[in-house]
Amino acid sequence: MDIENIDWNEVWKEKMDAQKRACPSTGAGSIWQEKESARRFWEMSLKNWVRMEKCIQGMALTPDSRVLDIGAGPGTLAIPLAEKVAHVTAVEPADGMVSVLRENIEAYGIENINCVHKDWEAVDSETDLYGPYDVVFASYSLGMKDIRASIRKMMEVSSGYIYLYWFAGETSWDMHSRKLWPSLHDCEYPQGPKVDVLYNVLYGLGIHPNMKVFPFEYIQSFASLDEAVENFKPNYAIMSEEQEGILRAYLDEILEKENGKLVHRGWSTRVKLWWKNMG
Repeated sequence: MDIENIDWNEVWKEKMDAQKRACPSTGAGSIWQEKESARRFWEMSLKNWVRMEKCIQGMALTPDSRVLDIGAGPGTLAIPLAEKVAHVTAVEPADGMVSVLRENIEAYGIENINCVHKDWEAVDSETDLYGPYDVVFASYSLGMKDIRASIRKMMEVSSGYIYLYWFAGETSWDMHSRKLWPSLHDCEYPQGPKVDVLYNVLYGLGIHPNMKVFPFEYIQSFASLDEAVENFKPNYAIMSEEQEGILRAYLDEILEKENGKLVHRGWSTRVKLWWKNMG
């Protein structure tokens, strides 16, 4: 194998395409189109507020900073960030997430967040954004097909630091998908691209980022098996009663009973990559 001539951007694209072909309805952001799913995500974020604050503290921020949050979701980071900086532009493609984000902005009385309801690859830097930005980040929201072009666009609007957060190795949802996909969809489950591919794309761009690797665990609690099934149906692209039955049986086996609740324990190895854009 000619390692020197591997096009890592093409590797990224191939892995993204393979995952999309395995089941198109679970593509980047698709499970967050429904407002109910987005609201559940926000509620889970509130239970991990300490982690959100720790993430924010790890960025080079000042009260005068202008920040670009790519894949902002319901405002998991954008909402607390707005209290600490001058301006936040929140880019988010999913209808459900944007709806909850706007509700949160109103509920918290925030006036310095601008929402851009678009996929990052469709964003026009000149007409949609208000750069340059002192801090640009994408927190576990790198479901872009052309990751190299996406990073270049980040660099174009950055006047300071860029932070990317992604995954290393198999996650708990990869593991469950690997076990369920053959029964649900008659095919193997292909994992999406991980941080090894991302690092090599950055390296090819002449970027040698700082890196920090850390484990992450989280807990989801459900009042009933029915509630758990409804929560996970979008994740596993459940479309039929037969598929729902397979998922129900699987969840009944893996969920733990704790204080009258059904508990799901998730885990992943996460990586923070960051560098100062020399533009």
